[in-house]
Amino acid sequence: MKHKIHPVAATVATLCIATFFISTVIVELFGSYESIAVVKSLIVMPGLFILIPAIAITGASGFARAKGTKSGIIGSKKKRMPFIAANGILILLPAAICLNQWAAIGAFDTKFYIVQAFELLAGAINLTLMSMNMRDGLRLSGKLKAK
Repeated sequence: MKHKIHPVAATVATLCIATFFISTVIVELFGSYESIAVVKSLIVMPGLFILIPAIAITGASGFARAKGTKSGIIGSKKKRMPFIAANGILILLPAAICLNQWAAIGAFDTKFYIVQAFELLAGAINLTLMSMNMRDGLRLSGKLKAK
């Protein structure tokens, strides 16, 4: 059971970020202000209440499974984690909350779209880093062959 927690939590976290990203892009391109507000609201609640525990469980279970290893594939995964966490805590979380609040009151101004752009950039970076960690995890488990 312990060995299944990490990949499940990592998959949930990655799918959350991907869903937030794709939903944002689609609604910004094709949606009304009302639909943008709905998406921003759903990202905060229930989205963040699914994402935050999934990321915490992923990190805790990953460090527990690594057991002090600092080199190789595990070392690479560990080096990415501080960037993923900092990006999430310093950019993605505050941006999601601010964008939700601004969308709720219809404040779709320059500030909204600047923060939106930073959120999308940070989300793309986290998706890339999390995908690299998933790829490396699949390599460690033998489910994916190394090149």
